[in-house]
Amino acid sequence: MITADTPTTDGLRVFQNNTPFKLAITTNAPSADTVVWSIADSNGAIKSQGSFPVAAGVQTNTISCTSTWSGYGALTATLRSKGGTLPKSGTRPTGIATFGVLPNLASVLGTPTYAHQDQHRFGMQGFNGNIAALHALGITWTIDDREQSAMEPNGPNTYTPSVNDLLPFYKANPDQMRIVRLDGIPAWNSKTGQYTDSYYAPKDLNEYQSFMAKVGTDTSLIRAANYPNQQNNYYQVTWEPSLAWADSDANFVAMYKAAYQGIHSTDPNAIVMGTGNPFPAHCDTCTTGYLQKFGALGLWNYIDAVSTHGYWNAGTFPSHPPELQDSDPDPANQLNALDNQVAQLRSVMQAGKPNMKLFFTEAGTSYDPGITYASGPSQNQLFAHAAVGVRSHIIVLGGGAQMTTLFYGADYPGETGYGSFFDLNNANGAFGASNLSPKPEAMAFAAMTRVLDGTNTLGRVKNTPAGTFAYAFQQLGNGKVVTAAWTHSNSQWPTSNGTYSQTYSTSYSLQVDNAGTSGNVTKIDGYGNVSTVPYTNGQVSLTLTEVPQYIVSNNATVAKNNSTVPVGYTGQ
Repeated sequence: MITADTPTTDGLRVFQNNTPFKLAITTNAPSADTVVWSIADSNGAIKSQGSFPVAAGVQTNTISCTSTWSGYGALTATLRSKGGTLPKSGTRPTGIATFGVLPNLASVLGTPTYAHQDQHRFGMQGFNGNIAALHALGITWTIDDREQSAMEPNGPNTYTPSVNDLLPFYKANPDQMRIVRLDGIPAWNSKTGQYTDSYYAPKDLNEYQSFMAKVGTDTSLIRAANYPNQQNNYYQVTWEPSLAWADSDANFVAMYKAAYQGIHSTDPNAIVMGTGNPFPAHCDTCTTGYLQKFGALGLWNYIDAVSTHGYWNAGTFPSHPPELQDSDPDPANQLNALDNQVAQLRSVMQAGKPNMKLFFTEAGTSYDPGITYASGPSQNQLFAHAAVGVRSHIIVLGGGAQMTTLFYGADYPGETGYGSFFDLNNANGAFGASNLSPKPEAMAFAAMTRVLDGTNTLGRVKNTPAGTFAYAFQQLGNGKVVTAAWTHSNSQWPTSNGTYSQTYSTSYSLQVDNAGTSGNVTKIDGYGNVSTVPYTNGQVSLTLTEVPQYIVSNNATVAKNNSTVPVGYTGQ
């Protein structure tokens, strides 16, 4: 009897702040009735509501809106007399039609100045080719395929490097940089006779090295023609090899040696990265385990930087957030917290090859176990999904990564809920979906990228109370300080009734200036809404929740003295 939409030509249903847009509500009432509608934010708070009369039969009414708040909107609507609710649409659950409003933070943060394009800090998987989505989310890195399986699928010496060997998407959008992915081995060069992906070294390493030299030529030409302000080219050799590596230890290093020497023979600006394991640290099959094991066999000689994925061993769903183990009495469990994993990874890197750059090329958060696309997530689940997803990426950057890669674009089949957008056409999600509406996570991502891109990491704030997490950053060019802060309580996540507390909070005093001073700082909430907060004696009193907030201040000396720079991190 009732449907609703906030249509856009680009299929995103995301709007600029303070810009008009339309709510379209279509009814098929059996008799004259009244539509009752409301819009709630990510926390379930009503932001707007109203009603209007409708006649019997099919008709569409549009409501003109202009939003001065930023974030996620969930529209609900029903008929006062006959009831009804908004139907399920693809992976979006029954009862809501969602949209997003982007923050406008230029007046607060200004526009960072990048000496090199590769100082940007946010990448994404799942939206290659969808420039509207990438721009909405503040993304500047994507992953581009140059695997041997993609470029030489049918035999050796069949790939000719060319400056034109670039997807039209990248040519049209030079703000989107490429991490060159190299992990696929075609059947003709596979020891198994079939395609393999990071499981065996190639059968013919000499041909593999020759191929990598061509990739280096290709990438160097492309950078010169399309990315004149990009300092380096970035290559990832393996992709989660620990899931199925079946070759010898010596051959793992030999594969890296062939890739490294081939690429560096033709690309003087190459950064060759590995090993790309799912978890950063604290296990034999994590990135630290591979760096230590294969580093002893010479791997350090064949990588210029480290890449990893940003999952944590307790799981990636909201009930197991990245800080879960920090209050666990078992020290072994505490080590598996994401912040501790990143710290251990940087320590292993520093011991193996000092001051290397660190790239997180994938990190995502699913729904809790048992939630399916058919059942759909609740408002509470979506709230938690966003909070945990954003916190994981702040932890990574605050722990000393150059960049982090958001996973994933829209919902896709098989792994429920990793998408930051609903797919409105396909009940189980689909790769490449383009008819979308945002989840809270998408809009929290959009705020995070706008606040933290264009910064250097100052590090974790010292002497925070248990359950308080705070990381300091500074805008490039010795600009403003941004401190990301939140609280987390295991007892509230989830609570005894199985829900995640949306009201849990703690008080925290953050030093933003010298003792004896007073003034104001700017607070940006987790979705990009701005307010002014006074401070006295150099301290600002904050109420922290499970959703990060960002404090913008000006005294960088104080921020640096009160933060610990991650081991080996030397800036962007």
